Amino acid sequence: MRTRWIVLALAAVLVGALGGAMLAPSPTGAVSKDMIQLQEQVSQLLQGQRDIRSAIDTNNATLRTLVQQSLDATNQLNSQMGLLQKNVQEATANSGSRIDTMSTQTQGLSDNLQDIQARVAKLSQQMNDVQGLLQSIDGKVSGGVSSPQSATSSGPPAGYPPANQPSTQAPAGDNSAPTPLPTVSSDTLYQNALRDFSTGKYDLARQEFSDYLRNFPTNDLASNAQFYLGEISYAQGNYQDALAQYEIVMSNYPRSFKLAAAMLKKAFAELELGMKSSGIRDLRELVRRFPGSDESRRAQAKLKELGVSATPRAPAPR
Repeated sequence: MRTRWIVLALAAVLVGALGGAMLAPSPTGAVSKDMIQLQEQVSQLLQGQRDIRSAIDTNNATLRTLVQQSLDATNQLNSQMGLLQKNVQEATANSGSRIDTMSTQTQGLSDNLQDIQARVAKLSQQMNDVQGLLQSIDGKVSGGVSSPQSATSSGPPAGYPPANQPSTQAPAGDNSAPTPLPTVSSDTLYQNALRDFSTGKYDLARQEFSDYLRNFPTNDLASNAQFYLGEISYAQGNYQDALAQYEIVMSNYPRSFKLAAAMLKKAFAELELGMKSSGIRDLRELVRRFPGSDESRRAQAKLKELGVSATPRAPAPR
């Protein structure tokens, strides 16, 4: 029995020794090798993190550079667009000025043509009068020659004035006859005024057109003279006076062929004076009254420039 307990005790000691050997820490060499590997992995991770951070910093710097370049390009483009818009506006203004100048010159040429036609008609009428006068003189001369005995009578021949009165008839055999002086004073005055207006001598032209209206208020070209008084004020930037002159054309000369032009320039003068609603109303009225005319097309272009339609919108039903 005792021997058995001794054997069991020895077995327990042996098992304890084996368990202690198994549970004992690894040798110092193995632990150092693992630590070295772990440190190397940590170092690799830290290096990889630094590389990633460097790459991110580089990418951020590149992105900042690209963003700055984009902003600079955008600012430069905006500057160029502003300059282009300014150039377009100046070109549009210059084109409008040239169009107004060409329109004025065209109106002047049209007036010259009408004046020439009127003068040709007057000359034709004068030629007819001269021809009638010559025929009358020939008839009287022929009647006097056919009665030679009447020359010996106590009285003067038929068709001749008494002896104590001077004769107003042309002598026999002289085909030249006194012709009435052509009434060119009004035409000359108008042509001078139109020429001075076309060459920019506005003050002189204003005086000449005013003289024309004062001396020939019922002449066919009186409405033209009144219209050009408005054109002179408009060209000089006196839009208030131009407005008044155009209104005189519209009120005093309702049958004038300058009526549409006066309505157009009246609306332009109102727009220059800041009277936008009145100007739009007059432009629409011009389009309604003179459809298809040059003035109507210019009025429609101006309305489009102002961003409004050529016809007013109907009020919404209540």
